[in-house]
Amino acid sequence: MAAVRQDVVAGARRIVVKVGSSSLTTASGGLDADRVDALVDVLATVRGGNGEQAPGETGPKEIVLVSSGAIAAGLAPLGLTGRPKDLARQQAAASVGQGLLVARYTASFARYGIRVGQVLLTTDDTSRRSHYRNAYRTLDQLLGMGAVPVVNENDTVATDEIRFGDNDRLAALVAHLVRADLLVLLSDVDGLYDGNPSTPGTTRIAEVRGPADLAGVSLGSAGKAGVGTGGMVTKVEAARIAAAAGIPVVLTSASHAADGLAGRDTGTYFHRTGRRSADRLLWLAHASTPQGALTLDDGAVRAVVERRTSLLPAGIAAVEGEFSAGDPVELRDTAGRAVARGLVNFDAKEIPQLLGRSTRELARELGPAYEREVVHRDDLVILHPGPRP
Repeated sequence: MAAVRQDVVAGARRIVVKVGSSSLTTASGGLDADRVDALVDVLATVRGGNGEQAPGETGPKEIVLVSSGAIAAGLAPLGLTGRPKDLARQQAAASVGQGLLVARYTASFARYGIRVGQVLLTTDDTSRRSHYRNAYRTLDQLLGMGAVPVVNENDTVATDEIRFGDNDRLAALVAHLVRADLLVLLSDVDGLYDGNPSTPGTTRIAEVRGPADLAGVSLGSAGKAGVGTGGMVTKVEAARIAAAAGIPVVLTSASHAADGLAGRDTGTYFHRTGRRSADRLLWLAHASTPQGALTLDDGAVRAVVERRTSLLPAGIAAVEGEFSAGDPVELRDTAGRAVARGLVNFDAKEIPQLLGRSTRELARELGPAYEREVVHRDDLVILHPGPRP
């Protein structure tokens, strides 16, 4: 199977690489220039500095870098001794640190004549149709012009949670967005183990073909450096999302990045478990935060889940939450179980008058604007049974 892995990695032309905060910063929270340069050395070689191909490569490669480290980089300059718990100071640290982070990457890649472009994303940018297309066009254009996009969540304006999941989930979704051939997750651990890596007798899991290979595996929590927020749980979940979307994943440490990007036996290789789905729906399922919920009657649940139809007003039994047209909402059955998620076409305050009524009746009484779906099937994703983020 090592040959399969090497062939897949070697054949990847568009690669998303995610690096965690602990691989870029010092223990005190500032950026470690040597670590940044070491990572850039590897990426520039794989990509080919100044447009030149790396030794042994048969074609050009494109790199998208999803980089954590903005909050961590802003700690020391603001006199903070550790990652703050309150949102306002996290945002302040991100604001200072993001500039430092991109400046460091700009200077480091410049050694190879490579330009970088900063791309800050929010969940809104990727779950709404027009925003999603804009995000793809920007990233695709940067790659087409020979730049390396440096992607991060827009932490300075995040209002729900400060993170997707230490950028691991963001990286999986960006890989899907840019139609990448490979996702590489770099951290301070050299792969997935069947227990605590520091415990004698534990073994590195070289390959994961599906959920069965992870049965009984104990995953850790947060990173040991204390400047990031992710752990092996978020990395494995990100790998699962990408693999299910048809993208193979290499999970290894930043110090083994060169081996991982060469397809050598390092870290853990996650095989594809599915095929690519409709672009935006992966984001809607894994990155959006529902702003409310609609309870569906049994007939509407069958229509939406089994026949994959749009949700009409006649099938809605109840509404809760405060949301506006275009916001993501959960669709629930009468037992309260979430069966789908979608972007709603009406404000929450409008929906009570629509409940249980046909679109034809609503159009006669309220006007033609009400002769439409509450959630269109193109803006709806089914939430399959089982654990979900």
